[in-house]
Amino acid sequence: MTRLLLLARHGSHAEVGHVLSGRSEIALSTRGHDEAAALARHLAGVDVSAIRASPRRRTVETAAAVAQSHGIDVVHAPALDEIDFGAFTGRDFASLADDPDWQQWNAERGSARCPGGETMGEAVARATGFLAAVGEGTTLCVTHCDIIRGVVAHWLGLGFERMFQLGCDPGSVTTLALDERGGATLVALNERPRDDLPR
Repeated sequence: MTRLLLLARHGSHAEVGHVLSGRSEIALSTRGHDEAAALARHLAGVDVSAIRASPRRRTVETAAAVAQSHGIDVVHAPALDEIDFGAFTGRDFASLADDPDWQQWNAERGSARCPGGETMGEAVARATGFLAAVGEGTTLCVTHCDIIRGVVAHWLGLGFERMFQLGCDPGSVTTLALDERGGATLVALNERPRDDLPR
């Protein structure tokens, strides 16, 4: 039985790199739509058997570009939702930089909790539990940066404090092959289908 997971990060939006959007319903930017279209072209020759997406608008819009080219419906998967960042949600990164709670969250990802939100372990547990149960074939899962990095760190046996060493750009794809023992092999990390983006 072969089970491949294509973990795609949603395309860019206006707040990427500036604001911790969290579970907001921000839409893709023009650049993000271009990245989603490039992702669809990148996966055009892949036999995708199912498409699952976090319920956030930016992930659903990204997944829809691939779904259209494959003739597959996008199914919302709450387990793939963004981390619940609690009180951090909606704050710009400049204002977060000196916040002791934010510093602790990033220094102690294995144990710290977002104020009023989730721990990294809780977020990754819900995501990996869902992913471990996908069916045969190749499943595209469109989700969020820290969810992807946390899932990869989990299956590689890395502490969550090391997840920042894993690249995960907007519109990128990370591929995992699941085995029958509940493990996974990292096939590709942070593939960026950008060569065919409009100049």
